[in-house]
Amino acid sequence: MRLRRVDERGTALVEAVWLVLLLLAPLVYVLVAVFDVQRASYAVSGAARAAARAYSLAPDEASAPERARSAAAVALRDHDIDLGDVELHVTCTPTPGNCLAPGAVVRVELSHQVRLPMAPSALGGDAPSFRVESSHTVAYGTYREDR
Repeated sequence: MRLRRVDERGTALVEAVWLVLLLLAPLVYVLVAVFDVQRASYAVSGAARAAARAYSLAPDEASAPERARSAAAVALRDHDIDLGDVELHVTCTPTPGNCLAPGAVVRVELSHQVRLPMAPSALGGDAPSFRVESSHTVAYGTYREDR
């Protein structure tokens, strides 16, 4: 019996391609997911800060909520996030009805559900997601003139 030699030239390239696909593709997916959550975190943080400042700089109590929503929308739009996907809550202490009085403190809280990219809905129910939250507090000022 004669043994035949099997020619294995070119198989290293095929093996390398399969290895890259099996190992590198999940790593790239994890990185994209992490960067997407980080982007949303920065967006929510900046939007909370902008909304709190806009609320405290409003000329009157009636226009303050709309100014806060507009400022948050601009900050979120910079990161490709729609304000409709974000929960925005404004609270004031010590008097909830009078946020623009000396000594008042305005607190803006934002929260957003970040869906994982390319997550199939076949996993059941909603796609997997992370919740990012941020809050910012602005003191109106004790020695400021009442509006």
